[in-house]
Amino acid sequence: MTGKVGSILFCCTLNAVRSPMAEGIAKRLMGTRVYVDSAGVKRDSVDPFVIAVLDEIGVDIHRHKAKTIDELHDSSFDVIVSLSPEAHHKALELTRIMACEVEYWPTFDPALIQEGSREARLEGYRQLRDQLKARILKRFPDVAEDFSGDGNA
Repeated sequence: MTGKVGSILFCCTLNAVRSPMAEGIAKRLMGTRVYVDSAGVKRDSVDPFVIAVLDEIGVDIHRHKAKTIDELHDSSFDVIVSLSPEAHHKALELTRIMACEVEYWPTFDPALIQEGSREARLEGYRQLRDQLKARILKRFPDVAEDFSGDGNA
């Protein structure tokens, strides 16, 4: 899609790690210039490590309520960014009823890391956070403005 986008949906499997992280970062980068939302194929509560690593860069998602793609209030998006294979399949199904662009950004789910210290596990979440921020800035440069956190973002 060329030109500015007015609305973006980030989706993943559970709307607990990747998509709420992308939503929070995008909202911080884009402010009110773009409508940003997130959803999952299924839903689960937001992972506390996501909240922690976003807090480190001044992004607050404490009030995020996980929802499924089927529970979305708005069903009109310019771009849907899928972050997991399951979500990508569901996003492609939406193109049958919605004129939108679908992009697949394969991302690792750091919640799969169950071993190691708390700090080692947090590092996986930080890597995802930083990758998502860089990808959002690169893909949406006309509406995203970089912000400084503590140097990690």
